[in-house]
Amino acid sequence: MTSLLSDELLATFRQRAADYDRDNAFFAEDLADLHAAGYLGAMVPTALGGAGLSLRETARAQARLSAHAPATALAVNMHHVWVGVGRYLHERGDSSLDWLLTEAASGEVFGFGYSEPGNDLVLLGSRTEARPDGSGGFSFTGRKIFTSNSPAWTRLGVLGLDSSGGEEDQRLVHAFITREGGGFDILDDWDTIGMRASQSRTTMLDGAHAPADRVLRLLPPGPTVDPYVLGIFTSFEILLASVYAGIADRALELAVEAVGRRTSMKTGKPYSQDPDARRRIADMALTQDSVWLQIDGITRDLDASASDSTLDRGAGWFRATAGLKVRVTEAARDVVDQAVRVSGGSTYFNRSELGRLYRDVLAGIFHPSSDDSAHATVAQSLLGPLE
Repeated sequence: MTSLLSDELLATFRQRAADYDRDNAFFAEDLADLHAAGYLGAMVPTALGGAGLSLRETARAQARLSAHAPATALAVNMHHVWVGVGRYLHERGDSSLDWLLTEAASGEVFGFGYSEPGNDLVLLGSRTEARPDGSGGFSFTGRKIFTSNSPAWTRLGVLGLDSSGGEEDQRLVHAFITREGGGFDILDDWDTIGMRASQSRTTMLDGAHAPADRVLRLLPPGPTVDPYVLGIFTSFEILLASVYAGIADRALELAVEAVGRRTSMKTGKPYSQDPDARRRIADMALTQDSVWLQIDGITRDLDASASDSTLDRGAGWFRATAGLKVRVTEAARDVVDQAVRVSGGSTYFNRSELGRLYRDVLAGIFHPSSDDSAHATVAQSLLGPLE
């Protein structure tokens, strides 16, 4: 992991992060450096040309990257999610995404084109039309939002609904389109308060075509434990949590530096000697300790479940990883908030790194699973479905 993300490389990313944020610019230089370092193939098995990192190791690496450049980490995270799906299937004897693993190791950049306005079903439904081409492929027409890596993806995973067989025979189509294949328009509409370098722009699909060999699943709408969907869900939730854990790790570092640097006029002592400041710092650290126990524990079990069936939770992974994402992102918001409070008014200026983290961490509430959907998932696991 250290060889992929050296201290020198991470320091360069941190220096660029403020400029990307100020200019609302894509992290192009960071992406080129990550490619050169072999980071796009971090989770690809060594036999397929990658670094062979486990999910647990990649989660730690992503947190480390996020502590230096949150928006860069978030955007490359969506690439890692797809690699994580490929690895999940590969380790369980399904080679249907081995092509993706090989292409990721060679430098192709994968984007995530599933989110849609007003679609709270996420993986279980779609507003996008998937029209069959008669040869096993599909053309997709619809609006996708929060498409990270918009300026640079070369492969985009998409989800659409095929209703050509009538209401009783609808199918959700999971597939990949290529940038060179066309059939889409990327809007220049990314002007947000945080995570600006991710450039997660809106993508308008207009007949974007996926050939038969890039159609991965045809599934009925609604809940499923298909390994492909389970791989997407678990990789997405875990790696996303790691990005926000990394932001909170950095906020704690900055808060410790701030209380050691600031001096109280009232006492003449540094704020590191102030009982209230010390309690806030301790509370932040206790939160982060629990966060990493959760991430490490779940990723360790998920990694090991490929070879140890006693650790496979089946549908229980939805509850475990949705809960993880919500707990970690909410904890990160609280940690950053406390860091701002203890660090003083200078964090209110745009030049403040902590002020930027305060804006970046807010994005965590918009990624699936939402707080409400996670609670619904847990309630269903305990009480059964709503009637």
